[in-house]
Formats: sequence, C-alpha cells, structure tokens
Amino acid sequence: MKRALFSTSAVAALVALAVLPAMAHHGTLISYDRDAQWTREVVITELHYANPHPQLFFDIVDDGGNAVHWAAEMLPNPAALVRVGWTKARSVAALAPGTHMRVTIAPARAGGQVGLLLKVTDLNGTEVVSESAPYPEPPATAAPAP
Repeated sequence: MKRALFSTSAVAALVALAVLPAMAHHGTLISYDRDAQWTREVVITELHYANPHPQLFFDIVDDGGNAVHWAAEMLPNPAALVRVGWTKARSVAALAPGTHMRVTIAPARAGGQVGLLLKVTDLNGTEVVSESAPYPEPPATAAPAP
C-alpha cells in the first residue's frame, strides 16, 4: 500500500490558504459605505494608474478654509479600463493635478479620508468618470475641414 504525499485535509487546507488573499482583495465593495456617499467640489492632486485599482488623490476645503487630503479607489482595474478605452494617457489628461472637479465617493466604513470613487464630473456637470464601465466618452471634437 502506497502512502499519499499529502492527505486530503492537507490539500484542502492549502487550497483554503491560497484563496484567502483573493477573498480579502474582493472586499472592496463592502469596505465602503454607499449609504453615506457625498459629493463635493475638489482639486485633483494626483492620480496613480496602477493595479489593483487606480487611486485618485484630491483636496477638499473644509469649513475653516483648510485643505483636507483625500484618496479614493477607482473601479475597475487598469486592464478593464483599457479595454473600454480609458487608457493611462486619457486618465492623466482628464484628471490632471490642479483640475477642479466634483467627486462623489462612498467613504470608508473604517473612517479616515479615504473612499470609493463613484463619479467625477467637471464643474459644468459633464460626467468624466462613473462607477460603471465603460466610462463616458470624451466630448466629440469637430472634424477637420476638407
């Protein structure tokens, strides 16, 4: 009788340990309180277009006139964004530092100045980013004259 290298329970334990990081990462949607979402005018300070999700950094002016720094996680991941035409170059151009926008975020349940980015609009109300993909198309430019 040959003895198995690993028992069935050992293999099951290894599989369970292997999937824990994936389950932890996909807690994104439960980490934020959509019932407490808010919209404010902000000044974009930085964009990190990287895995697993791009991050948008911005400042909000509080009631005392002080800048409060916030960070928001964007959905989906860069690979999915590229598939719908939202490339890094397009993101950097649309969300350039110093740009005034309105953001809607769901704040983190754990507190702090972090949240899930739900929507970005320019000050005229044109949607730039939304939580649904594909993101809105940029405004059409006039075709060159023949």
